[in-house]
Amino acid sequence: MYEWIAKITGDEGRFESLARLVALLPRPIVLAACQTLGWALYRFAGVVREQVKANMGELLGEASEARLYTCCRDFFRHGALALYEVLAAVAEPERLQEQPFAIEGLEHLETALSSGRGAILFTPHLGNFFYSYWALSRRYPCLTVGTAGSPELRPIYERFHQLGCPGLDYDATPPLELVRALRRHLQQRGLIFLLGDFWRPNFPPSLFFDRPTRSPGGTALLALDLETPVVPFYGHRIRGSEHCLVFCPPVYLHREFRPHQRTEATNRLNRLLAEMVAWVPEQWFYWFNVHERWEREGAL
Repeated sequence: MYEWIAKITGDEGRFESLARLVALLPRPIVLAACQTLGWALYRFAGVVREQVKANMGELLGEASEARLYTCCRDFFRHGALALYEVLAAVAEPERLQEQPFAIEGLEHLETALSSGRGAILFTPHLGNFFYSYWALSRRYPCLTVGTAGSPELRPIYERFHQLGCPGLDYDATPPLELVRALRRHLQQRGLIFLLGDFWRPNFPPSLFFDRPTRSPGGTALLALDLETPVVPFYGHRIRGSEHCLVFCPPVYLHREFRPHQRTEATNRLNRLLAEMVAWVPEQWFYWFNVHERWEREGAL
């Protein structure tokens, strides 16, 4: 999957040229073309398609064969549409101003912010997460943590940063400096957007989909130390280029766990991540390689 993305983003000149070309075409035509491209990717993806389908089959419980087929096919369609949206935003940033967003559960975020301790939006890589963060940044003082360490995704992160989406680079920022910046932002009653399904082999042990793995522990650390509410959140595509932002009821980890129980708190949050993925499975980014993050039972 990363190799496919790199074919577009790996060369800056090609990236810019393709973005300009996409911007010249009428949106209905491009949307139809993306649907066709998504189907072609599904049809000819071969090993990647089978791995995506196998991972879905393992993690989505009792999903029928027909359901797995639909989710797998729509995974590739969504990927093509999301890449088009990113290219269009790069070429014509003003298009983002016209982007329609439906919103559900905004009262949950407002309740969390009323505590006076800021709020943490805890989210998976679901839907067009670049669009979700851009929309939030227009309304709230936001900060996120991403990584420009991936050469395939770096150009996209950089462009959205230029569009006014502030963020810290996990791989380039010293850990203590990263935590201090996030603490300071929350203490100023800001909003932090944290993607909880990142994976690194050096992350703390955790459970995700009830399987041993490793997850970032920053959300649990900040929520327990600062008593900041965590709002589970996800964005997803409704149809075509229409998106919906969904805010779930806030979670107050400091009421359930003690400061030293970060692992238990992270596992609690990861169960919420798994639920959100299961609600819109075809739009989760990591189906193509999620199997690589599991560890042997007892290895942790």
